[in-house]
Amino acid sequence: MNISSTGSSEVSGCRDGSSGPVRNVVLAVTGASGSCYARRFLERASGLEGVQVHLLMTDTARDVWRHELGSDPVPGRYQLIENGSFFNPFCSGSAAADVMVVLPCSMGTLARIAAGTADDALARIADVQLKERRPLILVPRETPLSLIHLRNMTALTEAGAIIAPAAPGFYSRPDSLDDLVDGFVARLLQLAGLAPLDPAYRWNP
Repeated sequence: MNISSTGSSEVSGCRDGSSGPVRNVVLAVTGASGSCYARRFLERASGLEGVQVHLLMTDTARDVWRHELGSDPVPGRYQLIENGSFFNPFCSGSAAADVMVVLPCSMGTLARIAAGTADDALARIADVQLKERRPLILVPRETPLSLIHLRNMTALTEAGAIIAPAAPGFYSRPDSLDDLVDGFVARLLQLAGLAPLDPAYRWNP
């Protein structure tokens, strides 16, 4: 088990203790509905060779996670980032993460990132990703969208972020909610450059 609840994280070397490069992935979870997506992404990404996941959760995200999934995140091969502390390497451009995924991304969090407030670790790390031209994937789960929401998304897209709404595809003919979640998370892993997309989730009429 490789869990750290401190404000800082090890950012070099493989998680199993051997030497070698590792891709650092920050998974930030906010209070928007859609904890099932975050849980599945955490499971899939933390199981990939050469990938170290750093989990960051807002206070509201923890409440929503418990409400939707009935429990706290299961301990696993990931490290924790304290949202209230800036003493984390990824808060600096000199040690930017390889990729950051905000899943799900609330409209409030999206607005703060678009405004560049950097008022907590989540917003600051996202700000670093943009200024360092590192991948930042935001997964909003909101409907309908106001003009303010759309303008914030436009500003972030212009700044280099990827807006990937939580909109799973149906052409793979999913049999269950788990199938829908798996298909969408597989697409996110592809967008993040962490894993190729399973042929089962590709459009192939």
